Amino acid sequence: MATGATPRRFSAGSGPAVQGEVAGRGQGQQIVLCHGLTATRHSVVHGSRALERAGHSVLAYDARGHGESEPAPAGGGYGYPELVDDLESVVETAVGEGRFVLGGHSMGAHTAIAYAMRHPNRLAGLVAIGPSYAGSIPAGSLEYWDGLASALVEGGVEGFVGYIDAAQAVDPAWRDSVLRFTRERMLRHRDLKAVAAALREVPRSRPFGDLEELGSIEVPALVVASHDAADPGHPYETAAAYAEHLPQARLVSEAEGHSPLAWQGGRLSREIAGFARGLF
Repeated sequence: MATGATPRRFSAGSGPAVQGEVAGRGQGQQIVLCHGLTATRHSVVHGSRALERAGHSVLAYDARGHGESEPAPAGGGYGYPELVDDLESVVETAVGEGRFVLGGHSMGAHTAIAYAMRHPNRLAGLVAIGPSYAGSIPAGSLEYWDGLASALVEGGVEGFVGYIDAAQAVDPAWRDSVLRFTRERMLRHRDLKAVAAALREVPRSRPFGDLEELGSIEVPALVVASHDAADPGHPYETAAAYAEHLPQARLVSEAEGHSPLAWQGGRLSREIAGFARGLF
C-alpha cells in the first residue's frame, strides 16, 4: 500500500462504538496504538507515516468519549477495565489472530499494560510512552484533574488551555508549543462533556496494583521517557521505573534540553519500527 493511501476506517463494539483506522499493508508486525487522556488517535505518532513506510500495518483508535468515538453508555464509565474492554473489541474487529505490537502514550500506555496483564500470550511486544501511574493515586493530582474537567465544562477548549497554562509547571521555553498542540488536540473532540467525564474518572482508576506487577509481563518492551522541563506531567523517573520493573525493557529518551521524544512523531515512529524489527 502506498504510504499516501487513505487509511481504512473501522468501528468496534456497540456500547460504546469505538472509531479507528488502519494504515499500511506491509509484511511487518501489526502495531496497535492507544492515545492519552484528552488526546485522539492522531496524537500518538502525530501523523507520522514512518511505521507504514517501514512495512508495518498501524491501527489507531479513539478511546471512548474521545475524538469520534461514542461516550460511555448510561451506567458505564471511563476506568481502565472499560478501556481494556474497548481495546479487546478493537483487536477482535481489526487485528484478528496472531501476535501484535501494542503501544500507547500515558493513559494509552497504562491501557496497553493492563491489556498485556489480561492477555499474557497475545503480544509480540509492548511500547509504553510517557507512563505516569506509579502505583498510587496522590490526592493532589485528583484536584488538578477535577479542576481541568471543570475548566473544560465551563470554558470549553479555551478554558481548558488556560487552565493548563496556569496550573502546569512547564518551562517557559516550551510554553507556546504546549499550548498550541493542546488546543489542536482538543479541537478534534466531538463531545467535550464526555472528555470532561473521562478527566474525572480515568485518574481515579488503577490500571494495575503496584509497579512490582510489571514483572509478570514477559514480552520485550520499549519504554519512552521525556525529561521533566518540557513534560512534567509524565515524569522521567516514572518511565525509568517502568523500564526497571519490566523484565525485557529498554529505555529511550531525548537528550536533555531537546523536544521530548514523545512529541517527535517521526523519530518516535522510527524508534518503534526499530523495536518491532528486532522482534522477528
